[in-house]
Amino acid sequence: MSKNRILRVGLVQQHCNDDGEHNLKVSMQGVREAAAQGAKLVLLQELHLGPYFCQTEDPTVFDLAEPIPGPSTEALGALAKELGVVIVASLFERRAPGLYHNTAVVLETDGSLAGKYRKMHIPDDPGYYEKFYFTPGDLGFEPIETSVGKLGVLVCWDQWYPEAARLMALAGAEMLLYPTAIGWVEEDPVDDQKRQRDAWVISQRGHAVANGLPVLSCNRVGHEADPSGVTSGITFWGTSFVAGPQGEILAEAPVDEAVTLVTDVDLGRSESVRRMWPFLRDRRIDFYGDLTKRYRD
Repeated sequence: MSKNRILRVGLVQQHCNDDGEHNLKVSMQGVREAAAQGAKLVLLQELHLGPYFCQTEDPTVFDLAEPIPGPSTEALGALAKELGVVIVASLFERRAPGLYHNTAVVLETDGSLAGKYRKMHIPDDPGYYEKFYFTPGDLGFEPIETSVGKLGVLVCWDQWYPEAARLMALAGAEMLLYPTAIGWVEEDPVDDQKRQRDAWVISQRGHAVANGLPVLSCNRVGHEADPSGVTSGITFWGTSFVAGPQGEILAEAPVDEAVTLVTDVDLGRSESVRRMWPFLRDRRIDFYGDLTKRYRD
């Protein structure tokens, strides 16, 4: 059996308001809390510097975007260096005039930018009008090398796609990380709300099982009003969690509380699990060509 490789990880599940400076302070305080408990890797939620602005299409919101490297990576990089931790954060990237991305960054323990991932799958649903704001990513599914391991960083809507998780695994990712912003609207029936949240958890646990990898998923929490007034807004369901390589839940946050979740992950277990469940070995890659088609008519 493989040797234990224990990594303590932290997830900062927070409620955001309109004050970006305040939100950053809350995120950084969460990182400090996780580090104080021994975490060496800390994951922040999607777009943690403010409310989830994609409920409406508003051109003035583009003013919130920033370059990478930029002010947020500088602040988080300094914190990573001070605490000796790796931080994964989600930012609204201004790449060029009129060109913006939903981008996750990885700050190394020396404060440097280890790498970034631009969200590949962009939703366009009621309350989630992301195609208005974000250009689809062009960096592919490439894990980011860090001092704590090779990180397969993906973002929110990516979590529904087994192809994304698989490609990260095939490139040697040692864990999958999903900064997320997802919830329900009050108009949804209660039983449907439960089905939505269950599906979200099951999908990501499935990625853990299918690839023999730990999964870290960090969601926001709390109610955020719809600025247009068309809907009641979104209640983000929290439930940030860490799963092991057989999909087992190692730690889970509540649905309605801002918390810093800390737990241990054994990166060495992936080797043991894959020996007994050799899914990568048994893949029929000679018959998967049609996966590149939109649909098989």
